[in-house]
Amino acid sequence: MTYKPADNQLMLNRELGLLEFNRRVLAQAEDARNPLLERLKFLCIVSSNLDEFFEVRIAWLKENMRHNPTRLLPEGLTPHQAFDLVCIEAHDLVERQYRILRETIFPAMEEEGIYFFRRSLWTDAQRAWVKDYFFRELMPILTPIGLDPSHPFPRLSNKILNFVVELEGRDAFGRNSGIAIVQAPRILPRFVKMPAEIAGTEHGFVFLSSIMHAHIDELFAGMHVLGCYQFRVTRDSDVSVDDEDIKDLRAAIEGELSQRPFGDAVRLEVADNCPKHVQDFLSQQFGLTDADVYRVNGPVNMVRLMQVPDQVERPDLKYQPFMPGIPPELRNQSDYFAAIRHGDILLHHPYQSFTPVVDFLQQAARDPAVVAIKMTIYRTGAESILMDALQEAAARGKEVTVVVELMARFDEEANINWAAKLERAGAHVVYGVYGYKTHAKMLLIVRREEGLLKRYAHVGTGNYHPRTAKLYTDFGLFTANREVTSDVNDVFMQLTGLGLAGDHHQLWQAPFTLHSNFIAAIEREIVHAKAGKKAVIIAKMNALLEPTIIDKLYEASGAGVTIHLIVRGVCALRPGLPGISENIRVRSIVGRFLEHHRVYYFFNDGAEDVYLSSADWMGRNLFRRIEIAFPVLSPKVKRRVIRESLRPFLVDNTQAWEMLSDGRYRRKVARGDKVRSAQGLMLTDLTAGTRT
Repeated sequence: MTYKPADNQLMLNRELGLLEFNRRVLAQAEDARNPLLERLKFLCIVSSNLDEFFEVRIAWLKENMRHNPTRLLPEGLTPHQAFDLVCIEAHDLVERQYRILRETIFPAMEEEGIYFFRRSLWTDAQRAWVKDYFFRELMPILTPIGLDPSHPFPRLSNKILNFVVELEGRDAFGRNSGIAIVQAPRILPRFVKMPAEIAGTEHGFVFLSSIMHAHIDELFAGMHVLGCYQFRVTRDSDVSVDDEDIKDLRAAIEGELSQRPFGDAVRLEVADNCPKHVQDFLSQQFGLTDADVYRVNGPVNMVRLMQVPDQVERPDLKYQPFMPGIPPELRNQSDYFAAIRHGDILLHHPYQSFTPVVDFLQQAARDPAVVAIKMTIYRTGAESILMDALQEAAARGKEVTVVVELMARFDEEANINWAAKLERAGAHVVYGVYGYKTHAKMLLIVRREEGLLKRYAHVGTGNYHPRTAKLYTDFGLFTANREVTSDVNDVFMQLTGLGLAGDHHQLWQAPFTLHSNFIAAIEREIVHAKAGKKAVIIAKMNALLEPTIIDKLYEASGAGVTIHLIVRGVCALRPGLPGISENIRVRSIVGRFLEHHRVYYFFNDGAEDVYLSSADWMGRNLFRRIEIAFPVLSPKVKRRVIRESLRPFLVDNTQAWEMLSDGRYRRKVARGDKVRSAQGLMLTDLTAGTRT
């Protein structure tokens, strides 16, 4: 890592930290211990992450470069200084990514009989098949645009594959612009599988760009094609609405979404054989500089290779599938309400199934004794069995209230569609509190039992999204605890109505008490340490950026508190600084599953307080979102949380990375036969075995 923070600088740059995280993901693609097609997926994940990085973080930096150029970021850099450092690191990361694809992944795939055929090596049969495919599937769809005074440079959408074509000669009208643009519509596949008899192998593919290059001249009859080069532009994709005069938030966001594909350009990716004068022409059209241009030797839209494993039936080249487990309390249990009344029940995804959450909601929808259902929705996907259950409940006459977060980045359209469907089904749909994203994960069921109303709740660290529940590690808790369910109901009352925030019995809630309670819990450990008592903090999260908490952790370290931080992504705190953070250790786990749950442990003189949350230690979570942290009150469940999400991650030497004080990471390496994998242990202990 090029960036070297000053010894007196106590915060690290957020954007550089995100790139460092993607280096750890990229290392998974290099790791030969991972199945080959999973390594390809990790490469694609880096591409997807970088797309969002440029759409959001680089766009934010550029905005500050324009409007707040002298502003000092938390690490002491100006936006221009940060941007320059980030560009160096980003270019290096992308070059390494494509080198791995060309020199490691593709050759290894060919050894397994999986080919992406290069145009120069096509056989006559393959060339004939490609030509037929072009005329049959592409030619009728493509629309070349020759640039001249009547045809200015087209308005190109975000992250679409395009081709810039250099031409010479005059067309039927005597025009000779020299440049044309051809856009590859999203409906076209970015790679095509050849028939086995043509490919000579069961798994033979050809890139769409290769087909286009071979037949681009067919789009310009009578003209001479000098060159054809693929490119892609990335644009600012953050959606914002003006808070003045907003009368209908949904309508305002719908209006903004239509413009998202055409935000300010922030990155240009071009083929590495593109001549400099053509690159400069494109940069000028998008208002970009050389620093914004990424020349790549490979497909400019690598993320689309994520579809390859789905088209290759080679289980031996993928992770071994498994059957998610079911907690003993819910096995062979037809009455979830009876089971939850008996005691709190913890689900640990993806090792344990998300199905009980679906079953719980479906049972509530069909149970005559259930009178009301309340739920928050942040991300749930374009299709969702949970949303179907809510619609069914509303159709059956139950009081259904759904808090839909319309500003969930990149899920706005799906959430708007669900809001409309739920309203048509008769549910009450609200959009939370304007200016505060509703990120808390809560489901509340009100049921009439023996003439009285009783509440049941599910609270979690992750989204109500069945697909990501198979890929992300998260906790979900079923509870009928009177104080917890009362607190959950109070939060719903805040979201749907008006009134002052009251004191909760058990929940910590942002933006009111979450931050102050975290600070108080850290201060309590400081007091214990100064009194000579054992003092320990273990916190597991996705990101650590909030300056006040970082300062308080430094203070705790100085007081002698032992602090273990398991931060999957970006961490602005610098561990191991003499006299400042000597007692703080930071590690990141990057493996098969995306570590997503947030767990906060405070020893508290032996009481061992454990909170689960949807919130990271970031300013946005603590001050600009509606979040909750809920205590693990059951001793049995608490032991599980500590055993499954904290202890094994502190000794992992397979997928763990130790953070150094300068922001770099060093991978932990297993010695001898003492291999410890936290995710591997959970797969062994919690699942129902492998799926055949």
